Amino acid sequence: MLGVALVPVFLVGLLGSVHCAGMCGGIVGALSVAPAVGARAQAVRVSALPARTPLRTPLANVLAYNAGRIGSYMAAGALAGGLAQGARTLAQLPALQAGAYWLANLMLAALGLYLMDAWRGLARLEQGGQFVWKRVQPLLRRVGPLDGPGRMLAAGALWGWLPCGMVYSVLVTAMLSGSAASGALVMLAFGLGTLPMLLSLGLLGARLRALLRRRGVRVACGALVLGFGLLGLARAAGGLHDGHAAGWIDAICVGGRAP
Repeated sequence: MLGVALVPVFLVGLLGSVHCAGMCGGIVGALSVAPAVGARAQAVRVSALPARTPLRTPLANVLAYNAGRIGSYMAAGALAGGLAQGARTLAQLPALQAGAYWLANLMLAALGLYLMDAWRGLARLEQGGQFVWKRVQPLLRRVGPLDGPGRMLAAGALWGWLPCGMVYSVLVTAMLSGSAASGALVMLAFGLGTLPMLLSLGLLGARLRALLRRRGVRVACGALVLGFGLLGLARAAGGLHDGHAAGWIDAICVGGRAP
């Protein structure tokens, strides 16, 4: 690992998962509570799903969906980390390491503003992600009726490639990690952070989504994520190679233990 602290990555996933309530909450509900409906129909009808009885959702299906989703995140993280590993000679140059650290924390600050609806710049990255999504989405039709954990796992693995500015912002950190294995580990920490929220969304459905869409909740979570990014930028401005830096700052900054 090139000094990427995993605890803040987990917390970014946990706090940023309020975004999932608006972007993915309906999808999770559709995949979880309507196992007899084909994936293509669910994708069309997802925004029209009514509130469901919480206990009607089998926990095994929700877990399988999220396992597939996190697996896709890990695959993307491995690709991002592998790109950096392939350019290891360049990545060892201090100037490029510093630039990658600044970029990772700038993306984190942008994510905080995005969650707060104060700046929508990450939405442009989501538009770029449509290139991949247009090639993945047709595969959902082949999954068939979501009538068990196996197909839920496959559906989750495909939905994990849905364009998402939050995921893209953390992928920059995965690239900073410097290897395919550590990039996958970064995205695992992020995915586990999103897990409590998406499990709850799958089990509780529309009622929880309504709560998480409240502006106060989004602003509070976005402000905390923004704080992580600003603290990391302050850390970078103080020098990445300062051996006297406080240990607690390193522990809560994404990439805080950079050499």
